[in-house]
Amino acid sequence: MHQLTESIGKYLLAAVSPLIRFPEKAELRVAASTEGDMVRFRLVLEQEDVARVIGRNGMTASAIRSLAKAAGEMSGTKVVVHILSKEEAAA
Repeated sequence: MHQLTESIGKYLLAAVSPLIRFPEKAELRVAASTEGDMVRFRLVLEQEDVARVIGRNGMTASAIRSLAKAAGEMSGTKVVVHILSKEEAAA
């Protein structure tokens, strides 16, 4: 599970870094279920970067989520990816 979480986390950061203005401020928060069958990733970005990652009609975010979900399914783990601004994450 740790290896899966680490590799998906690296993928998420690598996928969004070229798209955003402030990659050094991007945070990745990970929460795994106690049963180990689900991992929740929260990608916390600056407000203006959230729009860049979501893309037109949410297509970029959808593609990023689909690849992360597929990687999790290969090992029997449900993967959920949330893309939030720092303000949303603090609330």
